[in-house]
Amino acid sequence: MWRQITSMRTALLLLLLLALAAIPGSVIPQADVDSLAVTRWKDEHPKLTPLYERLDLFSVYSSPWFSAIYLLLVLSLVGCIVPRLLVYYRGLRAQPPAAPRHLTRLPVHASYATDLSPAEVLDRARAVLGRRHRVRASTGSTSGAADDFVAAERGYLREAGNLVFHLSVLIVLAGVAMGSLWGYQGGVILVQGTTFSNNLTQYDDFKPGGLFGQDRLEDFRFSVDKFSVDWLKEGPRFGQARRFEADVSYRVGDGKAKRYDLRVNHPLEVDGTEVFLIGHGYAPVITVRDGSGEVVCTGPTVFLPRDASFLSYGVVKCNDAKPGRIGLDGLFFPTFEMRDGNPVTVFGDDLNPTLSMLAYTGDLGLEDGRSQSVYVLDKSKATPLTKPDGKPLRIDLQPGDTVNLPDGLGSVTFDRVDPWIRVQISQTPGKGIALVGMILALIGLCASLFIRPRRVWVRAVPAGAGAAGTMDGTQGGGGTLVEVAVLDRSGNGEMDEVLTTVLEQLQKDPRS
Repeated sequence: MWRQITSMRTALLLLLLLALAAIPGSVIPQADVDSLAVTRWKDEHPKLTPLYERLDLFSVYSSPWFSAIYLLLVLSLVGCIVPRLLVYYRGLRAQPPAAPRHLTRLPVHASYATDLSPAEVLDRARAVLGRRHRVRASTGSTSGAADDFVAAERGYLREAGNLVFHLSVLIVLAGVAMGSLWGYQGGVILVQGTTFSNNLTQYDDFKPGGLFGQDRLEDFRFSVDKFSVDWLKEGPRFGQARRFEADVSYRVGDGKAKRYDLRVNHPLEVDGTEVFLIGHGYAPVITVRDGSGEVVCTGPTVFLPRDASFLSYGVVKCNDAKPGRIGLDGLFFPTFEMRDGNPVTVFGDDLNPTLSMLAYTGDLGLEDGRSQSVYVLDKSKATPLTKPDGKPLRIDLQPGDTVNLPDGLGSVTFDRVDPWIRVQISQTPGKGIALVGMILALIGLCASLFIRPRRVWVRAVPAGAGAAGTMDGTQGGGGTLVEVAVLDRSGNGEMDEVLTTVLEQLQKDPRS
């Protein structure tokens, strides 16, 4: 079992499984990334939600099955790398292997005759190959050589590249694990003009690491002074946003206020904590008065986008209204238009903002003290308001419009539209380690791809003695017979050019 777990085949299989297991986390909304998207997904897929929750598909990266693959991969990599490190260490200390008896049986070889003595040929071979190869130590010299060959080898860094790559995977995993254990990640929606203080009560969702301590929260706060979107109003990408910018002012502790231009991929960093701009939308300012004319609800209400055109859904709950509670839910159209008798929004910019909402009264699910999402209106026991003809009362408003509710329940006013932004605030202690691991992985991968290990042998024997495997027993008239062979250890290299270069250098006149 240990041999199976620590085999390279198992490590590659687990790496593939880890990549496949991460796919649901990139397709299905994750609770620790965007809890609002998870809530919307659950509302839209009530039948699949129980199955997904049972399989932990809304929190893939902290699920037991994902953690099992993760830990097995770490174990397999460690089991692979440690023995290979020992083998590589012994290989570095070992000499290049002796020349095979029959060099001419190798795929890439050549031979020639020369007037130089065998000792002179071998000395020249050591000088030529020693420039870029590791040469086998000879037991003799020109005064009395015991070896009739020179063995050289190069490309040891290829295996080092493989080891560095696998070590880098462990480093990346360690960095990610550090971030998961000691870091945290939270999200919050902020309407233009509001202020956020970095404490737990201010977050809409917060996911701490297993070893995270609340004392690690940095003492800072920031305000969203202005948010702007640059929309493309012509060309093939009409209606798409080109740039998002949030002008924020922030303060660390009791320090002076500073300004920052918060943009996508340009986070605000405060002592290791990063604030990312990850989304935006609209918050219509709605004022609700009850039957006595008292303002019972007022202020910006966050509407959540449903599609790329920013058609958004939102809810208003007025529990203190008298004589009856008032609840509203419906859609916000940034650029309202009627097409074929259907209301649509044709542009993400708020050029013609319009609210279209249904009204309810009675039991809104707030009486029993149940915790409710601010983006969900419990209508199971509520009474919908209707027109005199019995049809549901739909309130259609544009900025400045007011609609009176029937039965003296009050009125609803659409004052204006404020933008909101969603920010992700996170602290990731191990990201530097993960970055180093990625850089090392790239270096190791390049080394393993572009470095080609090879071995070169040069044998020199008196021509009259014959060379094993080529001119067995053929008598010559003096001089030296030289055999050269090249072996590519990676199995995919063209060694003919290498052989030609070695031959040219060996036969080159040393006086030139």
